[in-house]
This record gives sequence, structure tokens and C-alpha cells, in this order.
Amino acid sequence: MTFVVTENCIKCKYTDCVEVCPVDCFHEGPNFLAIDPDECIDCTLCESECPAEAIFSEDDLPDEQKKYLEINAKLAQDWPVITERKEPPKDAEQWDRVKNKNVEDKLKYLEE
Repeated sequence: MTFVVTENCIKCKYTDCVEVCPVDCFHEGPNFLAIDPDECIDCTLCESECPAEAIFSEDDLPDEQKKYLEINAKLAQDWPVITERKEPPKDAEQWDRVKNKNVEDKLKYLEE
């Protein structure tokens, strides 16, 4: 089992979760974070630290978010590790919890 960063992180990119990760499995992209599934030890610490509630156990992923398993695995291979909290984007609050009926609506803003 691994933990997965999902849709709500797009354009929010709060980094509170990265400081508590004991194995440094978070990777940072321009407007999203990804968890490396090969590094994640399922400690659960990051899930409760995410102010955007964008991190789930893969076993608890809503069906419409399951595509993020593959997205996290792919992006974690390309992006650098992040281990320290940073200030969120200035418009993070505006994007937090933007839920669309069609998950592709927010996915289109993901910058790889």
C-alpha cells in the first residue's frame, strides 16, 4: 500500500506534508506534489498534515481519483525530492477544494 497525492493538490501545493515524511518520498513539480510509491512506507503521517485533504491511502482512493496512482508514480520519477515546507502559491486558497464533477477539469491544470 502507498499514499497518493490527488486532484486537490493541483494549484494548491501546500507542503506541510513533506516535513513529516520520514523517508523523503515527496517530489515537487511546478504546481503539484507526488509521492514515490516505491519509497512510501505507509506511515500515515502525511495524510493528516495535508491542509487540502489531498492525500489518501491507495486503499481509500475514491474511484475518480485512482488515476492519480499512476500519475504519482510517473511524476515522482521526473521531479526532485522535496523535504522542507515552503510557502504555498499566493492563490492556493482560491484553488483549495475546487471540486468539479469531472475530475479532468482540474487535472488539465497539472503542469508536468
